[in-house]
Amino acid sequence: MNPVVHFEMPAKDKGRMRKFYETAFGWQTEQLGKEMGEYVLVTTTESDEKTGLPRRPGAINGGFYQRTDDPLSQYPSVVIAVDDIKEAMKKVEEAGGKVLGGQVPGKPDEIPGVGLYASFIDTEGNRMGMLEPVPM
Repeated sequence: MNPVVHFEMPAKDKGRMRKFYETAFGWQTEQLGKEMGEYVLVTTTESDEKTGLPRRPGAINGGFYQRTDDPLSQYPSVVIAVDDIKEAMKKVEEAGGKVLGGQVPGKPDEIPGVGLYASFIDTEGNRMGMLEPVPM
């Protein structure tokens, strides 16, 4: 099976959202720069320093992205780990989904030090993500 490894949530005001989750749940957040799309990394559980994976089985970390007028940016999504992103993109299409890809439609984005990422729409209209992690 391919596990859920990350979550993403849209934010109208990322600063306000960071403060809310830090205060209400003790999450740690890190604002990334323009080179990373001003994404906010969210730590909800301790991670292993070597692998970057959560130490507690079943726990995941996530991120916040800027909500826009695009309907696909309006709702949270989950990210699924895959062994081969190109094969997974093909399987999504064959199963009736629509691959959006990364910044270039139909192509995955390379996230430095993390892996290859692409988003897709499932058969029910949910925006989801898939990630081929870099080898450990």
